[in-house]
Amino acid sequence: MANILIVDDEQSYRQLLTLVFEGDSHTVRTAMNGRQAIDALTEGPADIIISDVKMPDMDGIEMLRAVRSTQPDLGVVLMTAFASVETAREAFKLGADDFIQKPFDVEELKLIVKKTLEKQELIVENRAFKRAQRDRGSVKNIVGSSSKMDAIFQMIETVAEVQSTVLVTGESGTGKELVARAIHDQSDRAERPFISINCGAFTETLLESELFGYVKGAFTGANSNRKGLFEAADKGTIFLDEIGEMSPAMQVKLLRVLQERRVRPVGAHDEIPIDARVIAATNRDLRAMADEGTFREDLFYRISVIPIDLPPLRERAEDIPDLVAHFVAKFNAQSGRNVTVSPRTLQVLENYAWHGNVRELEHTIERAVALERGEEIQPERLPDHITNYNPERIKAEFDLPENGIDLTAHLDNLERTYVVEALRKVSGNQTKAAELLGMPVRSLRHLLDKHNIRSLSAQMRGGE
Repeated sequence: MANILIVDDEQSYRQLLTLVFEGDSHTVRTAMNGRQAIDALTEGPADIIISDVKMPDMDGIEMLRAVRSTQPDLGVVLMTAFASVETAREAFKLGADDFIQKPFDVEELKLIVKKTLEKQELIVENRAFKRAQRDRGSVKNIVGSSSKMDAIFQMIETVAEVQSTVLVTGESGTGKELVARAIHDQSDRAERPFISINCGAFTETLLESELFGYVKGAFTGANSNRKGLFEAADKGTIFLDEIGEMSPAMQVKLLRVLQERRVRPVGAHDEIPIDARVIAATNRDLRAMADEGTFREDLFYRISVIPIDLPPLRERAEDIPDLVAHFVAKFNAQSGRNVTVSPRTLQVLENYAWHGNVRELEHTIERAVALERGEEIQPERLPDHITNYNPERIKAEFDLPENGIDLTAHLDNLERTYVVEALRKVSGNQTKAAELLGMPVRSLRHLLDKHNIRSLSAQMRGGE
């Protein structure tokens, strides 16, 4: 059953179509012209409009234009005794679902209405499916039931309804991009692009080209025009991660874009209007950087209209069991396993400080699921620094002596000790030592040179 609105200035057609469609158990209303039809839609919704084109006061084409401006998905079928190619073309251009010439075969019209209603049903189902997918892929990927996370969820829901610029802050690994995606997915921009860029991963010149685009011939290698990310995110969201790493010159250019809502591609003379919501993120203290003069104060205020500060995992330890269950289920599904976490292991995980936050916990669970051969993940499957972690012991070890310490020298000595110990454990293999220390081999080699111990690696390999 459907709600059908018949619009025709001829009473005979209104009566005929009422009999036809009420006979098929549809609900039918009628109007004499387009203006009456618009009024009828304000009184109650319709699933489909069947309308004549030639009518006094407001004809079918004008009515179609008005309907599409407010109800873009409403089914509309037009009828006319004066069909022309131009009229049909304009009708389809404005979004008519079908077009039939009077006099028409009733069965043909019924078939057109049936197909139009089926199309409307698919549109509704598709929208519901996308909404469900967004729900599953947005906030529900941010796991936690603590009071601090409840506040974050409420903020996401509120912020999604406005267009203001958002600054997401927090330590590395706390889930800043997940929050940005959740805001986008719950906003009216959800069906448009979400584009993410790490501002610290590009040089100043490359970052400008990525964000604003360039024209052919702007520089060596620019063989064609390229759209920038601001333009690609039209009517969507652009996520500027690690914005604190942006150079002063790029800060000036970004500030102008945010103020003018226009970009100029590299090498171009004309500017392009943009409509992209900006969400920025950083693990740095931009307020302090602004006070020091290393980050523009006017840009700081422009991007931090709505600030969201994510708590580190150690400040919401009550969320660890939920996060562990979430990641175990995720990696079980990926590997076809069905392991669980033993109570002893969960206690160890809850006791640890998680300086790498949720990201570190995720990687730890991924490793544990991969290594566990039994049905329960045991503490032995966790890295030593987690199983041996004792907050009271560490606190005692780090108590400052009365006369203080040389912190720089102390940290250098600690760094050298860990590098040497990592090399010792793997018999001088630099690749494996870098893995133990969680760093690229290139960074390890830099430390070897810094502490003048590069030859130690060869000695541990037996002089190779």
